[in-house]
Amino acid sequence: MAAVKPRLVLATHNKGKLREFRELLRGQIPGLDVDTQVIDAAAAGAPDVAETGVTFAENSLLKARTVAAATGLVAVADDSGLAVDVLGGAPGIFSARWSGRHGDDDANTALLLAQLADIDDAHRAARFVCAAAVAVPGTVSGTAFGPAAGPASGTAAGADGVAAPAAFGLRAAEHVEHGELPGVLLRAPRGDGGFGYDPILVPDGLCVSCAELAPDDKNAISHRGQAFRKLLPYIIAALERN
Repeated sequence: MAAVKPRLVLATHNKGKLREFRELLRGQIPGLDVDTQVIDAAAAGAPDVAETGVTFAENSLLKARTVAAATGLVAVADDSGLAVDVLGGAPGIFSARWSGRHGDDDANTALLLAQLADIDDAHRAARFVCAAAVAVPGTVSGTAFGPAAGPASGTAAGADGVAAPAAFGLRAAEHVEHGELPGVLLRAPRGDGGFGYDPILVPDGLCVSCAELAPDDKNAISHRGQAFRKLLPYIIAALERN
């Protein structure tokens, strides 16, 4: 029996993000086996992409473009993080490396909690932010794509300063969407689920942290879930195109 060929690559080496992405896509795209045809950058042989952008959207587009070009597959990427009000939106795009070492969740969380130790509960508002992008390899620079109805073009998101594809000399059609999950920061981590800063953010209207939510419940409200659901029509259009 012939091996199942991947159709979609998530531009990350973070296994937690891959698990969430597969569950968000499960049953949403007819004929797509998310367990075998949706892979991460490591399985596709693509390297980590340096996040050199200055916004979440720039970084997500950069990762999607680079991995699409490297693999020849439709690529989806996200850049997400925690924005704390009293820190002026920090850690923001530096969330994954706030403590100085990329991906050390425990160290990042410990440093942030120490920095906020003297902040009253009334001023501990924060939000998770996500920009999710899809890119199609090998297409004409600046070419738009997308569902039959909805936004006319899947190029850049001008709201946070991302330039149109032609400005980068790209060879991939692309689109980016956003999501946010507001909440309040705890003083100590709670819960064993999720990853990143999930154990210290309690979403507005709830009394449990993101790490205490069941995966399906978290995906239903999360910043990443919001962004990927908005992106879904463009992912479908991209797969049809490629």
